[in-house]
Amino acid sequence: MEHLTLFTEKEQQQLLKKRTGETKFGEHVQLTTNLTNIYDDIVNLDVDFVLFGIKEDIGVYGNLGQTGTYKAWEATLKVLLNVQSNSFTQAKRVLILGHLEYSDKREELLTLNTSKKKNLNKIRKYTETIDKDVTHIVSSIIKAGKIPIIIGGGHNNAYGNIKGSALANNERVNVINFDAHSDFRAEEGRHSGNGFSYAYAEGFLKNYFVFGLHENYTSDTLLKTMKKVKSIKYNTYEAIEVRKELDFNSEMKNALTHVSEKPFGIEIDCDAIKNIPSSAMTPSGFSVKKARRFVNYFGKHENATYLHICEAAPTQKTETKVGKLITYLITDFIRAHGN
Repeated sequence: MEHLTLFTEKEQQQLLKKRTGETKFGEHVQLTTNLTNIYDDIVNLDVDFVLFGIKEDIGVYGNLGQTGTYKAWEATLKVLLNVQSNSFTQAKRVLILGHLEYSDKREELLTLNTSKKKNLNKIRKYTETIDKDVTHIVSSIIKAGKIPIIIGGGHNNAYGNIKGSALANNERVNVINFDAHSDFRAEEGRHSGNGFSYAYAEGFLKNYFVFGLHENYTSDTLLKTMKKVKSIKYNTYEAIEVRKELDFNSEMKNALTHVSEKPFGIEIDCDAIKNIPSSAMTPSGFSVKKARRFVNYFGKHENATYLHICEAAPTQKTETKVGKLITYLITDFIRAHGN
């Protein structure tokens, strides 16, 4: 694959910070050294999870959002590889595949003025290339009987996750999305705000639940659209955390009922978590503890088919914070699933 860079032993050794008397997660993860075909190369490996990164923010830029989401993968690796390898973290169950990268094209596209329709169309058109790559990798991993964990990039990549899962399972899939936004915007060219609407319109997404929608940032048109479609359900952050009309645990149960009858994806948008550097950072969001409980709760279900953590946009100052958050969510999912 043109845009896929494998994670190498050399990188692994460079990032590892070994300590006497300790073994680190990165010492026990599995790597693939020579990739000819993703399915063939991983189908017989004794792993349960395949982790890969998406270093892009082109889809975010196409949605007129704040860039920087391409940095989340590296921030995560620096932390993940250096947590302890023990009976809780189960590093041997994980293969780190590598990451998708679009650096040359990113440089070109991010200089374009998005107020010009022609430029915006160009950015959105290229997002379709990323869609194809994500679809192919996710589909290959699931067909090989493994669970993809996808890190980084914008929420445009939900489309590739959903399509890839649907193609691998040969049926429409369901999704639970922990997010301040529905990302169900109009089909106006691909970007980070319409991954779910495209997946739904094209017949890859069946039941969809948005958990913790922010009332201030959801248009009336979108609310009306979602109310019309029976297979889409949502609750709002304000109803749960501010007005206390709904209970967090009961809502997780309702959402699970809506999505768990068939394979479902777990989408975690870092915009929904309070004070996490992301493309739309919020001072008012769910706590990290609640995000972790959410991943644990949904990750436990046998039909949980992938985990995607996106929209985090770390800076040099905040990369450890972001890396730690994403690492907690990854290890929570691994612990929850299939134990």
